Amino acid sequence: MELDLDAMASSIGVSVPVLRFLLCFVATIPVGYFHRFVPSSFGKHVYAFGAGAYLSYLSFGMSSNAHFLVPMLLGYASMLLFRRHCGIITFFLGFGYLIGCHVYYMSGDAWKEGGIDSTGALMVLTLKVISCAINYNDGLLKEEDLRETQKKNRLIKMPSLIEYFGYCLCCGCHFAGPVFEMKDYLEWTERKGIWAPTNKGPSPSPYGATARAILQAAVCMAIYLYLVPYYPLSRFNDPIYQEWGFWKRLSYQYMSGFTARWKYYFIWSISEPSIIISGLGFSGWTDSSPPKPRWDRAKNTDILGVELAKSSVQLPSVWNIQVSTWLRHYVYDRIVQKGKKPGFLQLLATQATSAVWHGLYPGYIIFFGHSALMIAGSRVIYRWQQAAPGHIKKIFVLMNFAYTILVLNYSCVGFLVLSLRETLAAYGSVYYIGTIIPIVFIILGKVIKPAKPSRSKAQKEQ
Repeated sequence: MELDLDAMASSIGVSVPVLRFLLCFVATIPVGYFHRFVPSSFGKHVYAFGAGAYLSYLSFGMSSNAHFLVPMLLGYASMLLFRRHCGIITFFLGFGYLIGCHVYYMSGDAWKEGGIDSTGALMVLTLKVISCAINYNDGLLKEEDLRETQKKNRLIKMPSLIEYFGYCLCCGCHFAGPVFEMKDYLEWTERKGIWAPTNKGPSPSPYGATARAILQAAVCMAIYLYLVPYYPLSRFNDPIYQEWGFWKRLSYQYMSGFTARWKYYFIWSISEPSIIISGLGFSGWTDSSPPKPRWDRAKNTDILGVELAKSSVQLPSVWNIQVSTWLRHYVYDRIVQKGKKPGFLQLLATQATSAVWHGLYPGYIIFFGHSALMIAGSRVIYRWQQAAPGHIKKIFVLMNFAYTILVLNYSCVGFLVLSLRETLAAYGSVYYIGTIIPIVFIILGKVIKPAKPSRSKAQKEQ
Protein backbone atom coordinates (compact mmCIF):
# COMPACT_ATOMS: atom_id res chain seq x y z
CA MET A 1 0.00 0.00 0.00
CA GLU A 2 1.44 3.36 -1.03
CA LEU A 3 1.33 6.20 1.45
CA ASP A 4 1.47 9.92 0.73
CA LEU A 5 4.45 10.45 3.03
CA ASP A 6 4.90 14.13 2.11
CA ALA A 7 1.35 15.02 3.15
CA MET A 8 1.55 12.89 6.31
CA ALA A 9 4.92 14.34 7.30
CA SER A 10 3.81 17.95 6.83
CA SER A 11 0.60 17.34 8.77
CA ILE A 12 2.50 16.31 11.89
CA GLY A 13 5.46 18.65 11.39
CA VAL A 14 8.30 16.19 10.74
CA SER A 15 10.50 15.38 7.76
CA VAL A 16 9.74 12.46 5.43
CA PRO A 17 12.82 10.46 6.61
CA VAL A 18 11.72 10.86 10.22
CA LEU A 19 8.16 9.80 9.37
CA ARG A 20 9.47 6.76 7.50
CA PHE A 21 11.59 5.86 10.52
CA LEU A 22 8.63 6.24 12.90
CA LEU A 23 6.41 4.05 10.72
CA CYS A 24 9.06 1.32 10.62
CA PHE A 25 9.60 1.76 14.34
CA VAL A 26 5.91 1.19 15.06
CA ALA A 27 5.96 -1.76 12.63
CA THR A 28 8.40 -3.55 14.97
CA ILE A 29 5.40 -4.22 17.26
CA PRO A 30 3.51 -6.57 14.87
CA VAL A 31 6.86 -7.93 13.66
CA GLY A 32 7.74 -8.83 17.26
CA TYR A 33 4.32 -10.36 17.76
CA PHE A 34 4.59 -12.70 14.77
CA HIS A 35 8.02 -13.88 15.97
CA ARG A 36 6.13 -15.89 18.62
CA PHE A 37 4.62 -18.12 15.93
CA VAL A 38 7.74 -19.01 13.91
CA PRO A 39 8.01 -22.79 14.43
CA SER A 40 11.73 -23.61 14.85
CA SER A 41 14.81 -22.04 16.45
CA PHE A 42 16.50 -21.80 13.06
CA GLY A 43 13.39 -20.20 11.58
CA LYS A 44 13.23 -17.70 14.45
CA HIS A 45 16.84 -16.63 13.80
CA VAL A 46 16.15 -16.20 10.08
CA TYR A 47 12.98 -14.26 10.83
CA ALA A 48 14.71 -12.01 13.38
CA PHE A 49 17.56 -11.21 11.01
CA GLY A 50 15.39 -10.87 7.89
CA ALA A 51 12.75 -8.68 9.54
CA GLY A 52 15.39 -6.41 11.10
CA ALA A 53 17.29 -6.03 7.83
CA TYR A 54 14.10 -5.32 5.86
CA LEU A 55 12.86 -2.69 8.34
CA SER A 56 16.30 -1.06 8.22
CA TYR A 57 16.13 -0.98 4.43
CA LEU A 58 12.67 0.61 4.49
CA SER A 59 13.73 3.16 7.09
CA PHE A 60 17.26 4.14 6.02
CA GLY A 61 17.86 2.56 2.61
CA MET A 62 20.16 -0.23 1.47
CA SER A 63 23.31 1.58 2.65
CA SER A 64 22.23 1.08 6.27
CA ASN A 65 22.52 -2.69 6.04
CA ALA A 66 25.94 -2.33 4.43
CA HIS A 67 27.01 -0.20 7.40
CA PHE A 68 25.59 -2.73 9.86
CA LEU A 69 27.42 -5.61 8.19
CA VAL A 70 30.85 -4.06 8.79
CA PRO A 71 30.94 -4.23 12.64
CA MET A 72 28.95 -7.48 12.58
CA LEU A 73 31.48 -9.21 10.34
CA LEU A 74 34.47 -7.66 12.11
CA GLY A 75 33.14 -8.93 15.46
CA TYR A 76 32.40 -12.41 14.14
CA ALA A 77 35.80 -12.67 12.42
CA SER A 78 37.58 -11.66 15.63
CA MET A 79 35.70 -14.36 17.58
CA LEU A 80 36.50 -16.92 14.89
CA LEU A 81 40.21 -16.08 14.50
CA PHE A 82 41.40 -14.41 17.72
CA ARG A 83 39.25 -15.72 20.55
CA ARG A 84 41.80 -14.95 23.27
CA HIS A 85 41.70 -11.24 22.39
CA CYS A 86 38.42 -10.94 20.49
CA GLY A 87 36.80 -8.72 23.14
CA ILE A 88 39.35 -5.92 23.03
CA ILE A 89 39.77 -6.22 19.24
CA THR A 90 36.02 -5.91 18.64
CA PHE A 91 35.75 -3.06 21.13
CA PHE A 92 38.24 -0.87 19.28
CA LEU A 93 37.22 -1.91 15.77
CA GLY A 94 33.52 -1.43 16.56
CA PHE A 95 34.00 1.97 18.17
CA GLY A 96 36.42 3.01 15.44
CA TYR A 97 33.92 2.29 12.69
CA LEU A 98 31.09 3.96 14.63
CA ILE A 99 33.17 7.11 15.18
CA GLY A 100 34.03 7.17 11.47
CA CYS A 101 30.32 7.05 10.58
CA HIS A 102 29.51 9.76 13.13
CA VAL A 103 32.15 12.05 11.60
CA TYR A 104 31.25 11.26 7.99
CA TYR A 105 27.50 11.76 8.39
CA MET A 106 27.71 14.48 11.09
CA SER A 107 24.84 12.60 12.68
CA GLY A 108 24.52 14.91 15.68
CA ASP A 109 23.72 17.87 13.43
CA ALA A 110 21.08 15.81 11.59
CA TRP A 111 19.41 14.77 14.87
CA LYS A 112 19.59 18.32 16.21
CA GLU A 113 17.75 19.62 13.14
CA GLY A 114 15.07 16.93 13.44
CA GLY A 115 16.58 14.59 10.83
CA ILE A 116 17.42 10.91 11.06
CA ASP A 117 20.03 8.52 9.75
CA SER A 118 21.21 4.98 10.46
CA THR A 119 23.98 5.91 12.92
CA GLY A 120 21.54 5.76 15.85
CA ALA A 121 20.76 2.13 15.05
CA LEU A 122 24.48 1.51 14.43
CA MET A 123 25.19 2.77 17.96
CA VAL A 124 22.95 0.09 19.49
CA LEU A 125 24.30 -2.59 17.16
CA THR A 126 27.89 -1.73 18.10
CA LEU A 127 27.21 -2.39 21.78
CA LYS A 128 25.61 -5.76 21.00
CA VAL A 129 28.53 -6.85 18.79
CA ILE A 130 31.07 -5.83 21.44
CA SER A 131 29.23 -7.53 24.32
CA CYS A 132 28.92 -10.76 22.33
CA ALA A 133 32.68 -10.83 21.62
CA ILE A 134 33.61 -10.00 25.22
CA ASN A 135 31.31 -12.72 26.56
CA TYR A 136 32.82 -15.23 24.16
CA ASN A 137 36.26 -14.10 25.35
CA ASP A 138 35.12 -14.61 28.96
CA GLY A 139 34.27 -18.22 28.09
CA LEU A 140 38.02 -18.98 28.19
CA LEU A 141 38.51 -17.66 31.72
CA LYS A 142 38.28 -19.61 34.96
CA GLU A 143 34.93 -19.25 36.65
CA GLU A 144 36.47 -18.20 39.98
CA ASP A 145 38.06 -15.18 38.25
CA LEU A 146 34.74 -13.87 36.94
CA ARG A 147 32.15 -11.53 38.40
CA GLU A 148 28.58 -12.75 38.71
CA THR A 149 27.47 -10.91 35.57
CA GLN A 150 30.38 -12.43 33.64
CA LYS A 151 29.41 -15.92 34.79
CA LYS A 152 25.81 -15.29 33.79
CA ASN A 153 26.54 -13.92 30.30
CA ARG A 154 29.67 -15.73 29.16
CA LEU A 155 29.55 -17.88 26.04
CA ILE A 156 31.36 -21.21 26.06
CA LYS A 157 30.37 -22.08 22.51
CA MET A 158 30.64 -19.71 19.57
CA PRO A 159 27.22 -18.82 18.16
CA SER A 160 26.49 -19.84 14.58
CA LEU A 161 26.43 -17.14 11.93
CA ILE A 162 22.63 -17.16 11.66
CA GLU A 163 22.27 -17.02 15.47
CA TYR A 164 24.66 -14.07 15.52
CA PHE A 165 22.88 -12.20 12.71
CA GLY A 166 19.50 -12.84 14.32
CA TYR A 167 20.79 -11.45 17.62
CA CYS A 168 22.27 -8.35 15.99
CA LEU A 169 19.22 -7.28 13.97
CA CYS A 170 16.46 -8.95 15.98
CA CYS A 171 13.16 -7.71 14.54
CA GLY A 172 14.30 -4.10 14.33
CA CYS A 173 15.03 -3.66 18.04
CA HIS A 174 18.43 -2.26 17.04
CA PHE A 175 16.61 0.95 16.01
CA ALA A 176 16.70 2.35 19.55
CA GLY A 177 17.43 -0.63 21.78
CA PRO A 178 17.17 -1.96 24.31
CA VAL A 179 20.57 -3.65 24.36
CA PHE A 180 20.39 -7.25 25.56
CA GLU A 181 22.77 -10.20 25.87
CA MET A 182 23.44 -12.93 23.31
CA LYS A 183 22.86 -15.59 25.96
CA ASP A 184 19.41 -14.19 26.74
CA TYR A 185 18.57 -14.06 23.04
CA LEU A 186 19.55 -17.71 22.57
CA GLU A 187 17.62 -18.88 25.64
CA TRP A 188 14.55 -16.93 24.54
CA THR A 189 14.72 -18.37 21.03
CA GLU A 190 15.19 -21.92 22.30
CA ARG A 191 12.69 -21.53 25.18
CA LYS A 192 15.28 -22.21 27.85
CA GLY A 193 16.16 -20.47 31.12
CA ILE A 194 13.34 -18.24 32.36
CA TRP A 195 11.47 -18.86 29.09
CA ALA A 196 11.27 -22.61 29.69
CA PRO A 197 7.84 -24.01 30.64
CA THR A 198 7.37 -24.03 34.41
CA ASN A 199 4.82 -25.08 37.02
CA LYS A 200 3.78 -21.44 37.41
CA GLY A 201 1.31 -21.98 34.57
CA PRO A 202 1.22 -20.97 30.91
CA SER A 203 3.59 -18.44 29.40
CA PRO A 204 2.92 -14.95 30.77
CA SER A 205 0.58 -12.80 28.71
CA PRO A 206 2.41 -9.78 27.25
CA TYR A 207 -0.68 -7.87 26.16
CA GLY A 208 -1.31 -5.78 29.27
CA ALA A 209 2.33 -4.67 29.51
CA THR A 210 2.37 -3.95 25.77
CA ALA A 211 -0.74 -1.75 26.02
CA ARG A 212 0.75 0.17 28.96
CA ALA A 213 3.96 0.83 27.03
CA ILE A 214 2.03 2.08 23.98
CA LEU A 215 -0.10 4.36 26.17
CA GLN A 216 3.02 5.72 27.87
CA ALA A 217 4.60 6.42 24.47
CA ALA A 218 1.48 8.32 23.33
CA VAL A 219 1.46 10.45 26.50
CA CYS A 220 5.18 11.22 26.13
CA MET A 221 4.77 12.32 22.53
CA ALA A 222 1.77 14.49 23.41
CA ILE A 223 3.70 16.24 26.19
CA TYR A 224 6.71 16.79 23.91
CA LEU A 225 4.63 18.20 21.04
CA TYR A 226 2.84 20.53 23.47
CA LEU A 227 6.00 21.87 25.12
CA VAL A 228 8.51 22.11 22.27
CA PRO A 229 7.01 25.25 20.63
CA TYR A 230 7.41 27.09 23.94
CA TYR A 231 10.96 25.90 24.69
CA PRO A 232 12.86 25.53 21.39
CA LEU A 233 16.63 25.10 21.47
CA SER A 234 16.95 27.97 18.98
CA ARG A 235 16.02 30.36 21.81
CA PHE A 236 19.57 30.06 23.18
CA ASN A 237 20.77 31.99 20.11
CA ASP A 238 17.97 34.54 20.31
CA PRO A 239 18.99 38.03 21.56
CA ILE A 240 15.95 38.03 23.84
CA TYR A 241 17.46 35.16 25.85
CA GLN A 242 20.47 37.32 26.76
CA GLU A 243 18.14 40.12 27.88
CA TRP A 244 16.54 37.91 30.51
CA GLY A 245 17.71 37.91 34.10
CA PHE A 246 19.74 35.10 35.67
CA TRP A 247 16.81 33.20 37.18
CA LYS A 248 14.76 33.31 34.00
CA ARG A 249 17.71 32.01 31.96
CA LEU A 250 18.30 29.25 34.51
CA SER A 251 14.61 28.26 34.50
CA TYR A 252 14.62 28.20 30.69
CA GLN A 253 17.56 25.80 30.75
CA TYR A 254 15.57 23.58 33.08
CA MET A 255 12.48 23.66 30.86
CA SER A 256 14.43 23.08 27.63
CA GLY A 257 16.05 20.00 29.17
CA PHE A 258 12.73 18.83 30.61
CA THR A 259 11.04 19.24 27.22
CA ALA A 260 13.78 17.43 25.28
CA ARG A 261 13.65 14.46 27.63
CA TRP A 262 10.06 13.69 26.62
CA LYS A 263 11.25 12.98 23.08
CA TYR A 264 13.62 10.35 24.43
CA TYR A 265 10.94 8.99 26.75
CA PHE A 266 8.73 8.52 23.68
CA ILE A 267 11.43 6.74 21.64
CA TRP A 268 12.27 4.35 24.46
CA SER A 269 8.62 3.79 25.37
CA ILE A 270 7.67 2.88 21.79
CA SER A 271 10.63 0.49 21.60
CA GLU A 272 9.30 -1.47 24.59
CA PRO A 273 6.12 -2.98 23.07
CA SER A 274 7.91 -4.93 20.30
CA ILE A 275 10.27 -6.52 22.86
CA ILE A 276 7.47 -7.23 25.32
CA ILE A 277 5.01 -8.70 22.84
CA SER A 278 7.68 -10.97 21.35
CA GLY A 279 8.33 -12.43 24.83
CA LEU A 280 11.97 -11.32 24.96
CA GLY A 281 11.08 -8.54 27.39
CA PHE A 282 10.08 -11.09 30.06
CA SER A 283 12.54 -10.98 32.97
CA GLY A 284 11.09 -13.45 35.46
CA TRP A 285 8.36 -13.72 38.07
CA THR A 286 7.76 -11.68 41.20
CA ASP A 287 7.86 -13.32 44.63
CA SER A 288 4.26 -12.31 45.32
CA SER A 289 1.39 -14.76 45.64
CA PRO A 290 0.25 -15.39 43.02
CA PRO A 291 3.48 -14.57 41.12
CA LYS A 292 3.27 -11.87 38.44
CA PRO A 293 5.43 -11.54 35.34
CA ARG A 294 8.07 -8.83 35.15
CA TRP A 295 9.02 -7.13 31.85
CA ASP A 296 12.10 -5.17 32.95
CA ARG A 297 14.31 -6.41 30.10
CA ALA A 298 12.50 -4.07 27.70
CA LYS A 299 12.56 -1.07 30.04
CA ASN A 300 14.93 1.72 29.05
CA THR A 301 13.76 4.56 31.25
CA ASP A 302 11.92 5.27 34.50
CA ILE A 303 10.34 8.67 33.89
CA LEU A 304 9.49 9.49 37.50
CA GLY A 305 12.83 8.07 38.58
CA VAL A 306 14.61 10.62 36.38
CA GLU A 307 12.45 13.65 37.13
CA LEU A 308 12.31 12.99 40.89
CA ALA A 309 15.80 11.53 41.41
CA LYS A 310 17.01 12.15 44.94
CA SER A 311 20.61 11.76 43.88
CA SER A 312 22.64 12.06 40.68
CA VAL A 313 23.98 8.58 41.43
CA GLN A 314 20.51 7.20 40.70
CA LEU A 315 20.33 8.64 37.18
CA PRO A 316 22.28 5.92 35.31
CA SER A 317 19.88 3.31 36.73
CA VAL A 318 16.76 5.14 35.49
CA TRP A 319 17.91 6.86 32.26
CA ASN A 320 18.83 4.83 29.14
CA ILE A 321 18.89 1.91 31.55
CA GLN A 322 20.18 -0.84 29.27
CA VAL A 323 23.04 1.27 27.88
CA SER A 324 23.97 2.34 31.42
CA THR A 325 24.02 -1.34 32.41
CA TRP A 326 26.22 -2.10 29.39
CA LEU A 327 28.67 0.67 30.34
CA ARG A 328 28.86 -0.63 33.89
CA HIS A 329 29.46 -4.26 32.92
CA TYR A 330 31.78 -3.75 29.94
CA VAL A 331 33.67 -0.57 30.86
CA TYR A 332 33.36 0.55 34.50
CA ASP A 333 33.71 -2.86 36.20
CA ARG A 334 36.48 -4.01 33.85
CA ILE A 335 38.85 -1.06 34.36
CA VAL A 336 38.80 -1.39 38.14
CA GLN A 337 41.88 -3.28 39.32
CA LYS A 338 41.13 -6.41 41.31
CA GLY A 339 40.96 -5.74 45.03
CA LYS A 340 40.68 -1.95 44.59
CA LYS A 341 37.70 0.35 44.82
CA PRO A 342 36.58 2.36 41.79
CA GLY A 343 37.24 6.08 41.91
CA PHE A 344 36.63 9.25 39.93
CA LEU A 345 39.00 8.25 37.11
CA GLN A 346 37.03 5.05 36.40
CA LEU A 347 33.80 7.08 36.42
CA LEU A 348 35.33 9.66 34.07
CA ALA A 349 36.60 6.94 31.68
CA THR A 350 33.13 5.38 31.58
CA GLN A 351 31.47 8.72 30.85
CA ALA A 352 34.10 9.46 28.19
CA THR A 353 33.25 6.15 26.50
CA SER A 354 29.59 7.13 26.52
CA ALA A 355 30.45 10.52 25.02
CA VAL A 356 32.47 8.98 22.18
CA TRP A 357 29.68 6.46 21.55
CA HIS A 358 27.27 9.36 21.00
CA GLY A 359 29.65 11.18 18.64
CA LEU A 360 32.67 13.48 18.60
CA TYR A 361 30.80 16.69 19.32
CA PRO A 362 32.12 19.07 22.00
CA GLY A 363 28.64 19.21 23.55
CA TYR A 364 28.60 15.44 24.15
CA ILE A 365 32.10 15.42 25.63
CA ILE A 366 31.35 18.39 27.89
CA PHE A 367 28.02 16.89 28.99
CA PHE A 368 29.46 13.51 29.94
CA GLY A 369 32.43 15.16 31.62
CA HIS A 370 29.94 17.14 33.68
CA SER A 371 28.06 13.91 34.41
CA ALA A 372 31.15 12.51 36.10
CA LEU A 373 31.50 15.70 38.16
CA MET A 374 27.78 15.68 38.93
CA ILE A 375 27.84 12.11 40.26
CA ALA A 376 31.04 12.68 42.25
CA GLY A 377 29.54 15.78 43.89
CA SER A 378 26.32 13.95 44.66
CA ARG A 379 28.28 11.20 46.39
CA VAL A 380 29.83 13.79 48.69
CA ILE A 381 26.39 15.10 49.69
CA TYR A 382 25.22 11.52 50.23
CA ARG A 383 28.14 10.78 52.58
CA TRP A 384 27.26 13.85 54.62
CA GLN A 385 23.61 12.79 54.58
CA GLN A 386 24.44 9.35 55.96
CA ALA A 387 26.48 10.81 58.81
CA ALA A 388 23.94 13.52 59.72
CA PRO A 389 21.59 13.05 62.71
CA GLY A 390 17.78 13.07 62.61
CA HIS A 391 16.17 16.03 60.86
CA ILE A 392 19.51 17.28 59.49
CA LYS A 393 19.54 14.19 57.29
CA LYS A 394 16.36 15.41 55.57
CA ILE A 395 18.03 18.72 54.76
CA PHE A 396 20.80 16.85 52.94
CA VAL A 397 18.21 14.74 51.07
CA LEU A 398 16.56 17.95 49.86
CA MET A 399 19.96 19.43 49.01
CA ASN A 400 20.91 16.41 46.89
CA PHE A 401 17.56 16.55 45.08
CA ALA A 402 17.95 20.26 44.27
CA TYR A 403 21.59 19.74 43.28
CA THR A 404 20.60 16.95 40.87
CA ILE A 405 17.88 19.02 39.20
CA LEU A 406 20.17 22.03 38.80
CA VAL A 407 23.27 20.30 37.47
CA LEU A 408 21.43 17.80 35.25
CA ASN A 409 19.43 20.43 33.38
CA TYR A 410 22.38 22.81 33.16
CA SER A 411 24.66 20.05 31.83
CA CYS A 412 22.19 18.64 29.30
CA VAL A 413 22.20 21.89 27.32
CA GLY A 414 25.57 20.79 25.91
CA PHE A 415 24.06 17.44 24.88
CA LEU A 416 21.29 19.27 23.03
CA VAL A 417 23.09 22.15 21.28
CA LEU A 418 26.31 20.16 20.57
CA SER A 419 28.61 22.96 19.36
CA LEU A 420 31.34 24.33 21.63
CA ARG A 421 30.34 27.95 21.06
CA GLU A 422 26.65 27.42 21.88
CA THR A 423 27.45 25.19 24.87
CA LEU A 424 29.84 27.67 26.46
CA ALA A 425 27.51 30.58 25.70
CA ALA A 426 24.60 28.78 27.43
CA TYR A 427 26.74 27.79 30.41
CA GLY A 428 28.23 31.30 30.62
CA SER A 429 24.77 32.87 30.60
CA VAL A 430 24.18 31.38 34.07
CA TYR A 431 27.78 32.03 35.20
CA TYR A 432 28.83 28.36 34.93
CA ILE A 433 26.88 27.61 38.09
CA GLY A 434 26.39 23.94 37.17
CA THR A 435 30.15 23.49 36.72
CA ILE A 436 31.26 25.38 39.81
CA ILE A 437 28.89 23.77 42.32
CA PRO A 438 29.97 20.11 41.69
CA ILE A 439 33.65 21.12 41.87
CA VAL A 440 33.03 22.95 45.14
CA PHE A 441 31.32 19.89 46.63
CA ILE A 442 34.13 17.58 45.47
CA ILE A 443 36.74 19.86 47.09
CA LEU A 444 34.70 20.14 50.30
CA GLY A 445 34.40 16.37 50.31
CA LYS A 446 38.18 16.13 50.54
CA VAL A 447 38.19 18.52 53.51
CA ILE A 448 35.02 17.58 55.40
CA LYS A 449 35.10 13.84 55.94
CA PRO A 450 32.31 12.61 58.23
CA ALA A 451 32.72 9.45 60.26
CA LYS A 452 31.75 6.40 58.24
CA PRO A 453 28.49 4.81 59.42
CA SER A 454 27.94 1.08 59.24
CA ARG A 455 27.38 -0.09 55.66
CA SER A 456 23.78 -0.51 54.64
CA LYS A 457 22.00 -1.57 51.52
CA ALA A 458 21.44 2.06 50.58
CA GLN A 459 25.18 2.80 50.82
CA LYS A 460 26.06 -0.20 48.68
CA GLU A 461 23.76 1.17 45.98
CA GLN A 462 25.65 4.46 46.13
